Amino acid sequence: MVTTTNPSAPTTPWTTRVRQEMNALPRESRDTLFLLLVVGWVMLPQLDVLPLWATALAAGALLWRGWLAWHARPLPGRWWLLGMLLAVIAGTLLTHKTVLGRDAGVTLTTLLLALKTLELRARRDAFVIFFLGFFTMLTNFFFSQSLLTAASMVVGLLGLLTALVNAHKPVGKPPLRESARTAGTMVLLGAPIVAALFIFFPRLAPLWGTPSDNSTGRTGLSSTMQVGNVAQLALDETVALRVRFEGGVVPPQQQLYFRGPVLGHFDGLEWKAMSSAPGGMWRVPPPADLQVSGEGLRYQVTQEPHQLPWALLLEATPEAPELPGRRLTMTPDLQWVSDRPFAELVRFEATSYPEFRHGPLQMTPALRAFTELPPGYNPRTLQLAADMRADPALAGADTAALVNAAMLRLRTGGYTYTLEPGVSGQHSADEFWFDTKAGFCEHIASAFVVLMRALDIPSRIVTGYQGGELNGVDGYWTVRQADAHAWTEVWEAGKGWVRVDPTSAVAPGRIGEAQRLQAPRGAVGNALTNVVGAGLIAGLRSAWEAVNNGWNQWVLNYTQTSQVNLLKKLGFESPSWEDLLRVLAGLVAAAALLGVAWARWERHRQDPWLRLLEQARQRLLDAGLELGHSAPARSMAQAARQQFGDAATPAAAWLLRLEALRYAPGGDNTAQGTPSSTHATRALQALRREFHQLAWPARPR
Repeated sequence: MVTTTNPSAPTTPWTTRVRQEMNALPRESRDTLFLLLVVGWVMLPQLDVLPLWATALAAGALLWRGWLAWHARPLPGRWWLLGMLLAVIAGTLLTHKTVLGRDAGVTLTTLLLALKTLELRARRDAFVIFFLGFFTMLTNFFFSQSLLTAASMVVGLLGLLTALVNAHKPVGKPPLRESARTAGTMVLLGAPIVAALFIFFPRLAPLWGTPSDNSTGRTGLSSTMQVGNVAQLALDETVALRVRFEGGVVPPQQQLYFRGPVLGHFDGLEWKAMSSAPGGMWRVPPPADLQVSGEGLRYQVTQEPHQLPWALLLEATPEAPELPGRRLTMTPDLQWVSDRPFAELVRFEATSYPEFRHGPLQMTPALRAFTELPPGYNPRTLQLAADMRADPALAGADTAALVNAAMLRLRTGGYTYTLEPGVSGQHSADEFWFDTKAGFCEHIASAFVVLMRALDIPSRIVTGYQGGELNGVDGYWTVRQADAHAWTEVWEAGKGWVRVDPTSAVAPGRIGEAQRLQAPRGAVGNALTNVVGAGLIAGLRSAWEAVNNGWNQWVLNYTQTSQVNLLKKLGFESPSWEDLLRVLAGLVAAAALLGVAWARWERHRQDPWLRLLEQARQRLLDAGLELGHSAPARSMAQAARQQFGDAATPAAAWLLRLEALRYAPGGDNTAQGTPSSTHATRALQALRREFHQLAWPARPR
């Protein structure tokens, strides 16, 4: 007999087949698979911070345990688990050199959670996984407190609570939807308490900080600058800081220079701060001698963590912004430096003056250090400087004229601004001026300063951020890592240090109009732009960044100062942490009263049949008949007859009718006591009326 298949017969979708197979699994396997899914979700944000081997081991352990649950296979033996545990400890020691600290502790905890699933046999093991899962969920906030991380962990919390509630239902195969509903109710009931604790529990720095490893920072700036060893620069679109100007006064785009490290020493390959150069500690830097004029510009900065001690402020800021728990000092080159790295998001207000002057007005020995060049490097640039000095048009020219001549060469010499300059050799300035004639801001600034120093003009490189992008949703200016920039300062007699941005001569749009070179998009990015549209994508990004900025402003940056300001709005004249505790205690007391009121309301709205039975029990108790709280109606009727005789006959008959309404065939036997029919509802109402008219036994006198 030959059988054939009908190609036109409908096939079952794979999702339906998977659902059917899941429903056919025993409850233990189903619950295990759900718990593994939740554990994997909780671990997911750790992919960026865990070592590669740890990620592979954790994923392998979860997949292995899932395969065992799906196929109902026995769990690995104790020796397998012991061997894997020793491998985890050894791997953690080899990677982090310790089992203590943030990174090592997170690696070890995450792997222990994954290994614990391989011995998930009883409810006790599940409870250990629950608590390890909650702790692992908290460790995600050691690395990121973003809105996206918080939202994903809320999902993880609901998943863990759902699994925990489900574990307390040992009978049958309860649907996960029911457990999820209970877990959601728990979260909603606990949310007001969490919000009250967040708002009013005293924040005492530094107890609210988490230690961070300095090596994990990421920023567009660095304390050094190597020229020529980067063939291609990839733009980083992550946010560096957000700025909101007060009074609607926004400076022109070409004045938005956020000052960072100043680099004055050049060894031919790398620029460093003058204090980091050999013998730099013995050199006396020229004093800042900052003089400001004009109208001050007030603004608020929300600075992302970058694990470095630099406070990024507009040029020039004469007074330190207020940052509780930090001490900020201004270096002689106008950079503001904190006493410890910025490992967390900070918000501060500052006042800057776009019109300023700084540095000595006359040549000093300290300025000679800014004319030094290493021997044996960039001979053609040195010759260019000599030719400029010998040019009759520049004979006896001052610093300003020589700077203008160099800027004219950049504007008219065919130089271009590019993110793909290629790798240069030992003489990076020579290659820029005469060969490639292309580079990004670091190449241009370095070549310009080498030329200025060859002309015996004190000069240095300043790094920081330039420009920004206005978010039309929330009105904040967003400064990204892609806005990292390098410009120069030259010294002029009678003026001091003067900012000169040679990039503006090569690519004016980079400075004056905030035009950025765009990193090349991939195939997916181009396809998405063509389908959706660049305008819609930009609008969605602005909306998301506005929401994320709101999260930063109102949640992550909710400090002790914010608490004090809130208490002032509530009427406290001189608020303190004791006032916070009083307000919190009042809220706790109010919550307790609400809980009592809720309990009484729940008792009132409980099963009306049970409530009527409880009233009858109370009547007999008042008459002197002791009855247990769980005594059924029939037992109460028998006990009443035995103690009160004929006097209890009406009450006993009423109790039997009440029992029949509930348990007799066709009676009210629903789970919650809701009448199953209109007839039962009317019968219950009749019994309630009869209850109040009945002659109940009285206590003998």
